[in-house]
Amino acid sequence: MTFYIYILLCADETYYTGLTSDLTRRLREHTSGKDHRAFTYSRRPVKLVWFEEIGDKETARLREKQVKNMRREKKEALAQNGKDSLEDALKSLDKGQRFKESRGNSG
Repeated sequence: MTFYIYILLCADETYYTGLTSDLTRRLREHTSGKDHRAFTYSRRPVKLVWFEEIGDKETARLREKQVKNMRREKKEALAQNGKDSLEDALKSLDKGQRFKESRGNSG
């Protein structure tokens, strides 16, 4: 199974880092604001600025923890370095396709 670690830029300029096995579904959930208790609910709209694909759950959890603990500057660098591939991924999302290729920066 494939897992995705992702970073959202919120309307209030904060970053949200998450982990999911279905990035398309999770982005729709963040955007729709289904859960009023969620961190992103009052910070919409949100924008996907980076993601990374990982093949196993334990590695993905460790990477999520690592990304969550990064300083803002490092998250901004990840977002900037993954910008071109992210734009391609968003085009796929707009077409209703699932993400299949690794995107973003592993460092």
